[in-house]
Amino acid sequence: MNFAILLFVLLSSSLILAQDDGNAITEKPDETRSCQPDMCDLLMAFGAMKEKIAVMETRLEDSETRLKNSETRLKDSETRLRDSESQLLELRNKERTKVIFSAATGGGNYIGPFNTDKTLIYRRVITNIGDAYSPHTGIFVAPVAGVYYFTIFHHAGPHHGTMLFLYKNNQRMVMTQNHPAVHETAHNGGNAAFLQLQEGDQVYVRMIADTYVWGSDYHTTFSGFLVSQM
Repeated sequence: MNFAILLFVLLSSSLILAQDDGNAITEKPDETRSCQPDMCDLLMAFGAMKEKIAVMETRLEDSETRLKNSETRLKDSETRLRDSESQLLELRNKERTKVIFSAATGGGNYIGPFNTDKTLIYRRVITNIGDAYSPHTGIFVAPVAGVYYFTIFHHAGPHHGTMLFLYKNNQRMVMTQNHPAVHETAHNGGNAAFLQLQEGDQVYVRMIADTYVWGSDYHTTFSGFLVSQM
């Protein structure tokens, strides 16, 4: 019940009781007034109720404060958890973006000449950190966007000459070449380039038609590594 209503009921009851007492007994002016026993009990009960309600309100406020503090701690914990997850993801990305490879053609014999241009496959993998180079296709696929450094070297005999192009997707970037020369016993050459790649870009070596290289585990190589992620 609303306190104002309860107080109104109490006051009304006291007035009625006072009126009843006035009609029955005429008080002397100098007599000390006192409440009726029932009314006194009711007022005492009302006062005790107010105290209990005040205590309950205090406890409720304390509970709300503790709840707010718990919510704040929970939010702090969630923030720290997100920060930890971000740091873990960053560490995983750093591990994933270590990209270094080096491979040789292998074989132990001449590769080519062919009637058409051929993608040169370097089958002997020396290093392949990050698994971005495939010894089955001869193609390097950039796992992340960044600047990469690539080198190509070749060894061949004098008869057909050698012409190798380093490709980025379908675009020629650099080349290494030797012309046929019957007075020489062997040719060697190479080239290198920094390439800016997007994730998924392909880099590979194409050997031009009617040229050849010496295939071995040591002479003709294709290498590269990630310099800086972007």
